[in-house]
Amino acid sequence: MLVQQILASKPDGAVATIDADAKVSDAAQLLAERRIGCLVVSTDGAAPEGILSERDIVRTLAERGPGCLDENVAALMTPNPQCCSRDETADSILARMTEGRFRHMPVVEDGRIEGLISIGDVVNACLKELTMEKNALQDMIMGS
Repeated sequence: MLVQQILASKPDGAVATIDADAKVSDAAQLLAERRIGCLVVSTDGAAPEGILSERDIVRTLAERGPGCLDENVAALMTPNPQCCSRDETADSILARMTEGRFRHMPVVEDGRIEGLISIGDVVNACLKELTMEKNALQDMIMGS
């Protein structure tokens, strides 16, 4: 399965972005309101400059305390996030995410954010593909 198929199966293709100069508290509020796990950091809303996940915020809260909520997103974000393109396979993305130990990946074409996929999206796509293959093999064996 390709990334473009994963994106097509998502109900909402909009990617939540935030400016690097925004406060971490604003990012946390946006994450909570939208019930999402990360924000793509982008000044222009098109080119990804970084990624800020709920894990980044929680880890920094534990290390430095609540004062970090007044810092800019740039201080906590992961700069230059790994990105993928629409024509990459789910298997290759799953391997990259597992190896890199991250859960979200922007989909970028010509320097512009086209979508965002989570490890849950990728695992779900792989499971659906395996189920279809299993069913096809069963049908072949049973002579259907």
